[in-house]
Amino acid sequence: MKIPRKFKKIGKNTFLENLSYCNIAPSSVLIHTKVFETLGLFDETLEVCEDYDLWLRVSLEYEIALVDKKLIRKYAGHENQLSYKHWGMDRFRVRSLEKLLVQKNSAPYKEEIQKELLNKYTLLLKGAVKYEREEDIKNYKEKLAKF
Repeated sequence: MKIPRKFKKIGKNTFLENLSYCNIAPSSVLIHTKVFETLGLFDETLEVCEDYDLWLRVSLEYEIALVDKKLIRKYAGHENQLSYKHWGMDRFRVRSLEKLLVQKNSAPYKEEIQKELLNKYTLLLKGAVKYEREEDIKNYKEKLAKF
């Protein structure tokens, strides 16, 4: 089975490789409990994209090694997946990126985080306009104006 490009892992800079979209499957990870004790668990205020948030926080603090072998089989694309429950999944990624932007340890990546936020704000604004979501249009216009 051919793996879509966005899911291919390079193994060089895990933070940057996951900045726009998380490509780490929690079921494929071996992680020491000390990492969770230090950084916390999934952010339960995020209905979805909590894995995206966690892996960005982990990859800012720790080096993540890649075992370049197919060791799991992942099934996705089912209608009952949480990712199909919400419009504009990037709304949740934006919340995670906004939190990261104010963290001290993210300073080396500030420019990349801001660039990704701009991309996501722009995409979400287009979706809000398309579906006439007036409150979201106002929200994303205000966020874009700050940049």
